[in-house]
Amino acid sequence: MAVWAGKWSDRVLSLLALLLYSTPGFWIGLMTLILFSVQLDWLPSGGNITIGAELTGWAYVADILRHAILPVLTLSSFFIAIYARLTRAAMLEIAQQDFVRTAHAKGLTPWFVTVRYILRCALLPITTVAGMHFGNLLGGATVVETVFSWPGLGRLALEAVMARDFNVLLGVLLLSAMLVIVANILVDLLQSWLDPRIKAH
Repeated sequence: MAVWAGKWSDRVLSLLALLLYSTPGFWIGLMTLILFSVQLDWLPSGGNITIGAELTGWAYVADILRHAILPVLTLSSFFIAIYARLTRAAMLEIAQQDFVRTAHAKGLTPWFVTVRYILRCALLPITTVAGMHFGNLLGGATVVETVFSWPGLGRLALEAVMARDFNVLLGVLLLSAMLVIVANILVDLLQSWLDPRIKAH
């Protein structure tokens, strides 16, 4: 979006990001379910595997991936909209920096400057926000798992609350906390790779 700033493609993508940001996840899930499962019959409507298929090997992996496409798209739509807007704003700000003008003055191609310098620096705040949103991703999965009948942590936690099964609920919370900690560690490692100056602090 930042590469085409001010052009019609940037406006279209910005409008699409705004629509994804303001649309509830369960509604997107239901619409994708009606379109791709009911109308077009391209993808399965629910579950994580085809019951009774008894698949093995790559066929089993492909079956799991086919079942995961719609839930993943539905769950990621909100975050795609956020990161698209953040990336655009960060890239437009970094594109005005002195080191970017120096890279252009050296004769480097615009595509190389955009990917190697602008995008790499813009990913620093994006990865920070991504680490913060990881916990929200686990919490927001409950609705998506219910819509697509997908067995996951969010649905398991909800069923544990309804059944007052505190042992299962504590286990889900512990596992979720560990996943958030691992995600934040990975974000720190990724940021130190994106900006070597972070290692010095």
